[in-house]
Amino acid sequence: MRTLDIGLAAHVAQSETTLATCWKLLRSDGAVLGFTDHDLALSFGGVDFVPAHGLDGSEVPARLGPQVETSEVLGVLSAEAITEDDILLGRYDGTTVETWRVNWADVSQRVKLRSDTIGEITREDGVFRAELRSAQQGLNATHGRIYQGLCDAAVGDARCGVDLSAPALRGFATVTAIDDAHRVVVAGLEGFAEGWFGFGSALWTDGRRDGLRDGVLTHRRGAGGDVLGFGVAVCDWVSVGDTLTVTAGCDRRFATCRDRFANAINFRGFPHIPGSDFVLRHPRNGDALDGRAVVP
Repeated sequence: MRTLDIGLAAHVAQSETTLATCWKLLRSDGAVLGFTDHDLALSFGGVDFVPAHGLDGSEVPARLGPQVETSEVLGVLSAEAITEDDILLGRYDGTTVETWRVNWADVSQRVKLRSDTIGEITREDGVFRAELRSAQQGLNATHGRIYQGLCDAAVGDARCGVDLSAPALRGFATVTAIDDAHRVVVAGLEGFAEGWFGFGSALWTDGRRDGLRDGVLTHRRGAGGDVLGFGVAVCDWVSVGDTLTVTAGCDRRFATCRDRFANAINFRGFPHIPGSDFVLRHPRNGDALDGRAVVP
């Protein structure tokens, strides 16, 4: 049961109220946006909640048990607040949305109703509709580790321990041509071996994708320069002259961890587990069947 402070409880108990709904959006890139269904701007907690191009929320059904509660917000796309480009670029994926009920005549009287994350976003005729998923959504996420030959850490994270800021593992590139929707030609990586940045990542440092990080699948060298292939279609928002910082990649194999990063001690896979092909194959004359570890 939600407990209201004395002032808000007394206000709600009146026959007439001055209540409004406010939404606080906290994006993963650190941007904070505030909206309200009131016709005047409201401010509290260091955030301005603007009425222009605000949001319209739906009812939220309450469910018993661990089921995920969902609702949605509806809004108008605008350059001043939420743009279609920002949505398409994924800047709102996983955004936390706090829903507040506020007495607009005295904003000190307020209560946070819920905290959700943005799920699916649809766009139609200049209007976006964002699905809000309750905290129970986290129960659907896979936790724990799997016994497998490949490492389950992300290169450069705390479990991996590799310092990707080292000059040998980081390059600075400039887009010189657009190859197709997923591939760009860049200059500035000539000092690195071909394939060095495959399975790595790229942080865009200017242009329309400024501040976004994308996974690099392939790194090939051609006559016109280095070609980076991305896992998502990025080139609709990339122009010649855009810059990016690229970090070395890892295919999560033990040999790569050992030879490229000299980090075998932190390898988070189980390279001694034989694969299904090893388990199912028939013994052959001359095979070393002495119980030695199978390490790629």
